[in-house]
Amino acid sequence: MLRYIRSKLANRASQLLPRRAARCFVLRQDGSAAVEFALVATPFLALIFAIVETALVFFAGQTLEAAATDSARLIMTGQAQSAGYTKDDFKTKVVCNYLKSGISMFNCDTGVTVDVKSYANFAAINAAPPVVSGKLDTTKMAYTPGNAGDIVVVRLYYQWPVYVTLLGNDLSNLNGGKRLLVATSVFRNEPF
Repeated sequence: MLRYIRSKLANRASQLLPRRAARCFVLRQDGSAAVEFALVATPFLALIFAIVETALVFFAGQTLEAAATDSARLIMTGQAQSAGYTKDDFKTKVVCNYLKSGISMFNCDTGVTVDVKSYANFAAINAAPPVVSGKLDTTKMAYTPGNAGDIVVVRLYYQWPVYVTLLGNDLSNLNGGKRLLVATSVFRNEPF
């Protein structure tokens, strides 16, 4: 009889032990701050990274715009034409020198694309970016700085890599997770 009672108590204790352990685990609050931090930190850090990347893209766009304006000034005043710059000379000596003079955010040798075209009138300018099937089409890029009085469009293109995508909303507008940054300067050449 004593064995029977002991076995019943042991059986009852083995049933209560997991319940008691589970109850103790549920009621304990030692690690609740760590769990709550893990739940909040992940979306918070993702949001912070998305904000920083968006700011970098806009800063890079502004830097590219400043480079386009500064380099276009040489064409507008005839300095680029009198120096005999080719497309590669203009890119390396003017545009890349400007981009490398500040914070070096760009891979100028392989990333920056220069397109300089002259037009007879403003209505003939095509403002559409040369993107075909999600890729930058560089086959129609040219370097024709024009003569005195010509209308000239200087465009700089850069494919900026985008790393953070937040809930399916990302900044990329090209294949491969890249954003096309475009800087444009339109002007009439001075009578040089």
